[in-house]
Amino acid sequence: MFKNIWRRPAMLPGLQTRRHDRAEADCPFPAKSGEDQIREHISNHGKLQFSYACIILTFYKNQQCPFGDLSMTHPSMPEISRLIYTNAGNAILALVANGGLLLWKWSQNETNSSGKVTTKVAPQLWQPRGGLQMTSDLTCSNFDEVLPCFALSKNDCYVISASGAAVSLFNMMTLKKMKTFMAPPPAARCIAFYPSDNNIIAVGMDDSTILIFNVRMDEVKSILEGHHDRITGLAFSNLVNALVSCGADAEIVVWDSICWEKKKSRMLDISTEWFPSKLSETHVQFHHDQTLFLVVHETRLAIYEAEKLQRVNEWIVGDFRAQICHATFSCDSQLIFASFLDGTVLVFSASDLHTRCEINPSAYLPADISFNAYPLVIAAHPKEPNQFALGLMDGGVVVIEPLESESKWYAATS
Repeated sequence: MFKNIWRRPAMLPGLQTRRHDRAEADCPFPAKSGEDQIREHISNHGKLQFSYACIILTFYKNQQCPFGDLSMTHPSMPEISRLIYTNAGNAILALVANGGLLLWKWSQNETNSSGKVTTKVAPQLWQPRGGLQMTSDLTCSNFDEVLPCFALSKNDCYVISASGAAVSLFNMMTLKKMKTFMAPPPAARCIAFYPSDNNIIAVGMDDSTILIFNVRMDEVKSILEGHHDRITGLAFSNLVNALVSCGADAEIVVWDSICWEKKKSRMLDISTEWFPSKLSETHVQFHHDQTLFLVVHETRLAIYEAEKLQRVNEWIVGDFRAQICHATFSCDSQLIFASFLDGTVLVFSASDLHTRCEINPSAYLPADISFNAYPLVIAAHPKEPNQFALGLMDGGVVVIEPLESESKWYAATS
């Protein structure tokens, strides 16, 4: 069995912590909407006070990987490409670059009475009885050319994943592969379950089409055409009967999820100097109210209204900060957690996209790290609005939450 390498804070016995108590910090500055406000803050040499105190739990699959010497085992530890909490909130599921699925579960005990994901205790890595890892089919050994994707059913019973080859269906109870389908070309790039029927999924393809597929019947119900680049993000809303999709070229399309007709489309307002790379992705996620949705692009975060496809708010990276890797709503949609290419994590208020606090990479990465281990993906706890997890490029997973005495991420004050 694998041993999990993990850290906990010094506020609890035997733990480590990174705590920053209302100390002055340089930018990032909260952007009201657009680069002009950001640049105005910079030109005035303003200061912001951030208050954040967090507990950090880090764990790995490989027992030969001590936290302080990750570089020695990096080649055998593929990056975490996708990350999600189970809907019950008691486990974290990761899809790694080599197509493997890793499931960490938290036990219910005296220290963790709820049995939910917590930084107080270490999780256990679950594997099939035969000891073989759940693995999606692969087309090649060059993981850098693959954009893995997966989706978890609402009842936590099934996970569907793809890593450049056929789409695979796994049973989460037995951790066994049940079937494969949709062999490329084209390859699947993103997957979403239909909200009212776990047998139906939407699959975004690299030929710019979206397939509405019935897994049980093994048949394509509809093919949606209207994008101009590979599909990188999908999100459903039952309230407005909509499927929102986005492409690598930053085009957003709203579809009627009853008759599967295209309703509206628009491009993100991005500089003409930006061009999508081979691995560029745009992601979408619906707000808890099911009428607004978040768009995550490497250059910005934006909130849109679904029915009219109108932008409500926007936060732009600008020239002074690294590109966005990934971002997600908290479970109550009051916060947005965003990770950046330099390892920084920002916590935003979702209502106005103002920065609440910043977590520097030194809080969760070792000081002597010899390679880039920045977080590629970020996931929010489904029941704890202030907890989130990071999937690292070095194969580690980090769970972060405020100290119990703080209870939440404080808003930044000037």
